[in-house]
Amino acid sequence: MRFRSKRYKKDQEKAPSKPLPLDEGLKRLKTYSKAKFDQSVDLVCHLGIDAKQADQAIRGSIALPKGIGKTKRVIAFCGEGDVAACKAAGALEAGAEELIDKVQKGWAEFDVAIAHPSLMGKVGKLGRVLGPQGKMPSPKSGTVTPDIVTAVKEYSAGKVEFRNDAGGNIHTVVGKLSFSEEDLKANVTAFVDNIRRMKPASAKGHYIKKICLSGTMTPSVEIEVAAAAAE
Repeated sequence: MRFRSKRYKKDQEKAPSKPLPLDEGLKRLKTYSKAKFDQSVDLVCHLGIDAKQADQAIRGSIALPKGIGKTKRVIAFCGEGDVAACKAAGALEAGAEELIDKVQKGWAEFDVAIAHPSLMGKVGKLGRVLGPQGKMPSPKSGTVTPDIVTAVKEYSAGKVEFRNDAGGNIHTVVGKLSFSEEDLKANVTAFVDNIRRMKPASAKGHYIKKICLSGTMTPSVEIEVAAAAAE
């Protein structure tokens, strides 16, 4: 049985026994005990998909309207003409052959790698290095794009990537506990609406089955599915 702190157990007594409307759920989440740091607010959607079927896989990225409260270290594989613009947009490093060689030699002090499509022929050899780290650029996640400067700006500001796990769940960060309830609501609604629009044609029955919110160190609050979508 997983160890739970006294603080967690005390908060668990406040946890609702049934799904709450989004507004009420956010209020409840904010009543939980504070930590010594600004906790992230995590969202989990349980989807009615068959995770074993490739045509039902859910994967993508989204720039949430209120951000997520933190920046990301981004590198950009791009042509010489885009290097200055990418760095101005927030890229930690930008370039082609030299940057590819640096990463291939083991440098990994970054969170997201973005690539221009014209460079993927060369970046592809980094698959064995970046793949296991979850950092390999991919068109499905939005990290392979001709508009590389915009992508750098969005990911530097905290654009989030997501993909379903083997259980059909989507996990993401939607902000910080210090965010106002209005800002958290805007982010949750935007994310859930985005997931709703991605429903695979082959998925049958209820698509979004369950939504839960939690802080980094708090119990979860289940949210009414209908209430988490834009009106």
